[in-house]
Amino acid sequence: SSSGSSSEAKVDTSEFQEITMVTMGNKPTNGRMEAVMEKVNEILKKKVNASLKLQYVEWNDWQTQYNLLLASGDSSLDLIGTATDWLDAWPNAKKGSFLALSEDMLKTYAPQTWASVPAEHWEQCKYDGQIYFIPEDSYTQWTNHGMFYRGDWAKEAGLDKVASFDDLEKYFDGVLKNHPGVIPWDAAGSTNLGGLVEGYINAYTKYILINGTTTGLFNLFYVDPSDPYTVLSPYMEGTTLEDCAVMMKRWADKGFWREDVLNYTGETRDLFYAGQSGADQHHTQTFVSTVRPTMDKKQPGSEAQMFAWGTQSKNLVKTVITHGAMAIGFNSKHAERALMVYDLIRNDQEVYRLFNYGIEGTDYIITSDGKLDRPEGYDGTKDGLGIDFWWGRTDKNELTDANWYDGKDEIYKEYDSYAIEYPLGKFVFDPANVSTQISALADVCATYMPKIAWGKNDDPKAEVANFRKALKDAGFDDVLKEIQNQLTQVKGQ
Repeated sequence: SSSGSSSEAKVDTSEFQEITMVTMGNKPTNGRMEAVMEKVNEILKKKVNASLKLQYVEWNDWQTQYNLLLASGDSSLDLIGTATDWLDAWPNAKKGSFLALSEDMLKTYAPQTWASVPAEHWEQCKYDGQIYFIPEDSYTQWTNHGMFYRGDWAKEAGLDKVASFDDLEKYFDGVLKNHPGVIPWDAAGSTNLGGLVEGYINAYTKYILINGTTTGLFNLFYVDPSDPYTVLSPYMEGTTLEDCAVMMKRWADKGFWREDVLNYTGETRDLFYAGQSGADQHHTQTFVSTVRPTMDKKQPGSEAQMFAWGTQSKNLVKTVITHGAMAIGFNSKHAERALMVYDLIRNDQEVYRLFNYGIEGTDYIITSDGKLDRPEGYDGTKDGLGIDFWWGRTDKNELTDANWYDGKDEIYKEYDSYAIEYPLGKFVFDPANVSTQISALADVCATYMPKIAWGKNDDPKAEVANFRKALKDAGFDDVLKEIQNQLTQVKGQ
């Protein structure tokens, strides 16, 4: 390939190359992904003499499996979907899992993407002065979490809406009372382990997570936006975790979830759609794009709503531009061609629509007013595409979905009224000095947090006390001190 640095550079594509993309999600079994990829690969063959194969990291034990895959150094991994706030992008960059992307490389092999991403956004993708990610920075989304519930069942419980954890308890009480046989939140314990605890902290404090400092499935380290360079931990300090543990114990005793919740692996959302669960937990984007529209069809009159954790205390951080991002595997043998493929997926309208919506007429249709719709008889739970491309969507290539919840603009407007920018966008924690302690903290969390989060204990306050002692013994203070030292250094720059 030529070493030119402009989009006019001649690139040698005479050798056919197969590119592998790592993505998140359960591999679909309905054949639609394969049918679409056949069409995509016809275009890729013609335009850049390449084909694309998807490699899924499925949701069962997804975090462990994802990090193990990247740690393997597999040279067949070319494009890798990642994220700084939920997929350990920074730790994996530091471990050498990703290839540094030079400006010349990006300009030559992904010229449209290079031109569309502002310089300040590229800066947020740098570690030690080098670019490691391409951000999904041109796509409007809200990925803050909360609980989905039925508006009709809330009214039965005497609630106009669920706006707090106390309201949520009243709602769950109402489900038990008014709908015998329905589990208020039929959750899969391991999948939703951190949901309520992080949500409770979000709802009862102004604290925000420090991205990139995870210890297993939990992030123990926070800051207050009013003083973003001082580390704190509601898991270790104050009464927030105790209060949460007491509530979760009460909820478990009431039967808000299964007795065997920690071993249950069912699909809560499917049960919600079927009227067999009173709630489901995920983020706003899922609610407006999928859950509300599907509930309107499967449970007419249910008036599904969302209690976003941050609304209780007006504690909401805007989605970071690296919530979805694309990286290149460090050992990739086809890095340049992989960038060319990515540039097409992100910017070529034909490829973009195939990749995100499927085949027109079969997977989607365009209405007379130019909106995205689905063919008659289409059922997203059965007929969905399942490609799960969350690593480079752009508003310019998106179709307005005719089926999205028409109340989304009102939700977005409310969020915009109090959401803040993440204040530590350029802070990249280096765990090298405390990696042993971080592993030990992860083990402690794995031991204690399931019992705290799901109320599986006899004395929640005592369980929290034991948890905190175990964290201390595992080196919590060492890790906090290391994070604080690095934050202080960044503040002084």
